[in-house]
Amino acid sequence: MNNSILLNNRPKETPTNDDFKFVETEKPSPKNGEVLLKTRYVSVDPYLRGRMRDEKSYIPPFELNKPISSMLVAEVSESKNDDFNKGDFVSGMLQWKKFQTSDGEGLQKIDPDVAPLSAYLGVLGMTGLTAYFGLTEIGKPQQGETILVSGAAGAVGSTVGQIAKIKDCTAIGIAGSDEKIDLIKNKFGFDAGINYKTTENMQEAISKAAPDGIDVYYDNVGGEILDAAMQNMNRNGRIINCGAIASYNKSETPTGPRVEGQLIKKSLSMQGFTIGNDFGDRMKEGSEQLGKWLQDGKLKHEETIVEGFDSIPQAFIDLFSGKNKGKMVVKTD
Repeated sequence: MNNSILLNNRPKETPTNDDFKFVETEKPSPKNGEVLLKTRYVSVDPYLRGRMRDEKSYIPPFELNKPISSMLVAEVSESKNDDFNKGDFVSGMLQWKKFQTSDGEGLQKIDPDVAPLSAYLGVLGMTGLTAYFGLTEIGKPQQGETILVSGAAGAVGSTVGQIAKIKDCTAIGIAGSDEKIDLIKNKFGFDAGINYKTTENMQEAISKAAPDGIDVYYDNVGGEILDAAMQNMNRNGRIINCGAIASYNKSETPTGPRVEGQLIKKSLSMQGFTIGNDFGDRMKEGSEQLGKWLQDGKLKHEETIVEGFDSIPQAFIDLFSGKNKGKMVVKTD
């Protein structure tokens, strides 16, 4: 038999387990030209929350009573496709199912001898590529500049900080616990960290950590932290809008300080992006550079690995209370 996880309801605020439905179906068999894939690791990511809304975006919303999809690592358990052999490992945008068939389109072969399989969903996957292209192509860090990163202990943020150090910049991270601040400083090499949960005045805290101001702000959260960061930006600073987890579960659009004045007075640039739409044709380039840095010991990665296929929805929900350090991944068996 086969198990799948469907979207049961469209969450109004923070998702709950009732918003997901488990169904059991017959295990599929591959047709000619197809492979049968066994799911090994599942990536849960904050952006999936946006796809649970029935609204137009850069990617279609999930359909009710249909399987949810995200980046997965799978093993080829049977092949009727000449490009794949039984035992190959692949990554791709696939459904939350224990087994599924594929014609091979969109699948990338991965090598478990180069890095652990789960790393292809993190530092060598979409999150690593998001960090790489967002910082290098939009942030354009220059030697000696100061880079501020929110969500710094997460999969994207921790990689951004390390790339900043590779580029000979000062890296300052914002995270949600003292344990996470220790992690980003002692493992990932950040120069300073700010625990936003114990900080009463973020604008002052950023100013103290970066007395010469911020040149690049890599924003993974939005909200009040973005407001505080903008007050500390240097002239010609760059703001990279990668995520806005602070507002993903809000039932109404939040309001805050207007940004126009800061953008004009300081000649700031502020740009959002999505990795597939903006850098989809350069994935191989980014993966090769990240892989080289990883093999050279210049990049480290942290993972929170949850066990069990049935744990996927709760692992996703736990993202919004910051229970992950580094990439949140579910090992299905």
